[in-house]
Amino acid sequence: MSETWAKDIGLDLHLDLSGTRVRAGLESALRAAVRTGRLRPGTRLPSSRALAADLGIARNTVAEVYSQLVAEGWLTAQTGSGTSVAPRQVPAPGARAAVRPGAAVPRYDLRAGEPDLSAFPRRAWHATARKALAAAPDHLIGYPDPRGLPQLRAALADYLARARGVTADPAHIVICGGFAHGLSGISRALRSAGATTLAVESYGHQAHRDIATRQGLRLRSLPVDGMGAVIGAAAGADAVLLTPAHQFPLGVTLHPRRRREAADWGGVVIEDDYDGEFRYDRQPVGALQTLAPDRVIYAGTASKSLAPSLRLGWLVVPPRLLDAVTAELAAGPSALDQLTLAEFITSGGYDRQIRRARLAYRRRRDRLAAALRRRGLRVTGIAAGLQAVLEFSRTSEERAVVNRASHHGVAIDGLERYRAGQGPPAGDARAGVVIGYGRPPEHAYTTALARLCAVLPPDAPA
Repeated sequence: MSETWAKDIGLDLHLDLSGTRVRAGLESALRAAVRTGRLRPGTRLPSSRALAADLGIARNTVAEVYSQLVAEGWLTAQTGSGTSVAPRQVPAPGARAAVRPGAAVPRYDLRAGEPDLSAFPRRAWHATARKALAAAPDHLIGYPDPRGLPQLRAALADYLARARGVTADPAHIVICGGFAHGLSGISRALRSAGATTLAVESYGHQAHRDIATRQGLRLRSLPVDGMGAVIGAAAGADAVLLTPAHQFPLGVTLHPRRRREAADWGGVVIEDDYDGEFRYDRQPVGALQTLAPDRVIYAGTASKSLAPSLRLGWLVVPPRLLDAVTAELAAGPSALDQLTLAEFITSGGYDRQIRRARLAYRRRRDRLAAALRRRGLRVTGIAAGLQAVLEFSRTSEERAVVNRASHHGVAIDGLERYRAGQGPPAGDARAGVVIGYGRPPEHAYTTALARLCAVLPPDAPA
């Protein structure tokens, strides 16, 4: 079997020439390339002279193959225009995957975890990217520092200290590809250091729990009440994962007394500050990390403030864990995206985006709360973030609402989806739905809200 790259002006053509019969092998290779869609209709093929030279075969052989495939209808040939792939129906790339059952995007999506993607500041980001790239010295677009570009780490140190109260030396900041990437690296570093158990809040992202268990950590569930996670239940664990500013998804803030307990706790604390900037009724609660910077790993991302697909996140890591965590975080974000975010922060564009988004999401939450009040219902948790919880008295009611919403074209998740373990934790019989009011584009939010309210029972909460 011989594999050869055939090159012509504007075209690289990979052909697998099998067997000892050159003409038959070339004919089969070209026919297969057209049939499978690797050569799209209208693609102009190399001239017979160029293809023969690249493959090291006779020009007449190539000409004969072209003539045969033209006669069969695979190719077309016109004087002065060369030889091209004939028009025909071919499956679009990924078409088979696109028709998987359940893969359809819901018309009105009120699931938590994603911002309004239509609000991404495309023009500002594009202009900032051009400016950052034009000013970047060549060495910055080579292989980057494994901790991330110094410019972004310095910009984040200033921003986090100012906006979130984080104690951050740029040398202790590690850039990662979002929280999941960061958590995976932290979990591996902890496991390598001998840790065996990670305590997690009894409600949270199942994906985050899966990441920790895949790295070999056992999980221990922490109850969550009106004061946040019960830190005392973490006794004996090696590390704990918390969302102290705005518990996900229940929406409570960790009580000051429990913040101090977490800061004084002997193990490693992973602080997921996923939406700390989005507080609507008062100044946001500062980061837990500043109370114990030698024991708390602070994690933040641009997923809610900008867009998840940027895959831009950051960790502020205690010095004793820095090398271990950095070593586990290979293949971080693109240096070009890091440069752009650094410039976006230092130019004030990031702050402006946060303020615009905060105002928009506050209005959405207010509209949600008002619509529910008209039905005698109310959401729980603080006025913050991109989601709110509507609690019910029974799990059966939760499931009924989720099903009715689905039949009305509204995607929404029940609390059951976020609960750790099988069945409700001991002493925790919560039921309800998590309403992600940040996700729909603005033009669809009014209808999404109306459809949701139409499937809610009045006076549902206990």
